[in-house]
Amino acid sequence: MSDEASVRSDDGPGNFVEDAVQADVSAGKHAGRVAVRFPPEPNGFLHLGHAKSICLNFGLAKRFDGTCNLRFDDTNPDTENVDYVESIQRDIAWLGFAWSGEVRYASDYFEQLFDFAV
Repeated sequence: MSDEASVRSDDGPGNFVEDAVQADVSAGKHAGRVAVRFPPEPNGFLHLGHAKSICLNFGLAKRFDGTCNLRFDDTNPDTENVDYVESIQRDIAWLGFAWSGEVRYASDYFEQLFDFAV
């Protein structure tokens, strides 16, 4: 069995994203590690598009034995609410996924991002 076939699900062929990740892994890019993230903005409840992104990103991490970080894009405090943060975390778990490590927040990195910019 080829490496490519070993990472595909039993549900059928992969897709162009899986193919691109597999090509990078096979080429040894990033030491063969796969790290992805799901970065929702906590300003509302998730919709179908979010569920698609969750399944793609967490699914890639699972398929390639990688990591998927949950990093909230909390850059607009006027529209954000802790209820949305908690709901998003429950929805990810309901879809059958768990993020790697601690939940991250973009606002935790504002000073570092500012320093990069100047």
